[in-house]
Amino acid sequence: MTRAGTTRVAAIDCGTNSIRLLIADIDRSDGTSTLTDVVREMRVVRLGEGVDATGELAPEALERTFAATADYAQLIREHRAEAVRFVATSASRDARNRDVFVDGIRDLLGVEPEVISGDEEAALSFAGASSVLPILDGHEVLVVDLGGGSTEFVLGTAGGVTAATSVDIGCVRLTERHLRNDPPTAEQIAAAEADVDAAIARAGQDVPLERATAVVGVAGSITTITAHAMKLPEYSPNAIHGTELPIDTVRAASTDLLEMVRSERAALPYMHPGRVDVIGAGGLVWRRILERMGGLSGGRITTATASEHDILDGIALSIG
Repeated sequence: MTRAGTTRVAAIDCGTNSIRLLIADIDRSDGTSTLTDVVREMRVVRLGEGVDATGELAPEALERTFAATADYAQLIREHRAEAVRFVATSASRDARNRDVFVDGIRDLLGVEPEVISGDEEAALSFAGASSVLPILDGHEVLVVDLGGGSTEFVLGTAGGVTAATSVDIGCVRLTERHLRNDPPTAEQIAAAEADVDAAIARAGQDVPLERATAVVGVAGSITTITAHAMKLPEYSPNAIHGTELPIDTVRAASTDLLEMVRSERAALPYMHPGRVDVIGAGGLVWRRILERMGGLSGGRITTATASEHDILDGIALSIG
């Protein structure tokens, strides 16, 4: 039962590595939009497994994604969401056989899944992060959404998005392309860093990165790196959200995860099993971005803030 003046919505974010569900009540009674969580779930289905090499979604990856979506559809019915929006991002954009994916999701949910552009993904990420972070006050903030197949760079203020772009680097893509050893070799790391540097340069052509006065990171790689930097006894969204750490601390945590062997990463109490194989690449991307932002800002940016609220919240807020 929803409260008077609220609307219950369901948002699904289907990325390259994970598929996430948010069922929430939106209250717009005072002229703003406030989300109250009802259900928030995440499954690692690795939809983008092999897409970088083959250009197609693998049957096994589709099967995992459809199974999770069927479970989400049941939760949406149980909680009587009044509107549903399903958004798919990088892996689905890249795949030649995305029609198979779209048809399967439509059959399971009864809504048309949206394979959105990188620009729209960036805008939704900014909307989700900015809905709950006071850091926007007085800052031109760069929000970085580090996903499995792509990374979004979004510059904005409290008034909204100034510029945004999406580039094809992510923790799954770089792991499959370069970081094949356990731990990766120096040559593999150098090759991955070259890809990241080229992507940051491309992003800088569309987004004036040097104007940023603060950096906010969203999505599971960044929040997990933050948990590692904080040495948490377990994964705690409340402890992670809004945490601001020195760039040097985040870089050290990122390097640590990159250089660990798989068994060491798997033993960490805050590590989701579905991130064990790809978190090293996530660390490589995040540390490289922060190094570049420290230099581009002329030393103004010395910290990075993690947000647990991201594109999933942005999708929910966009409904209705």
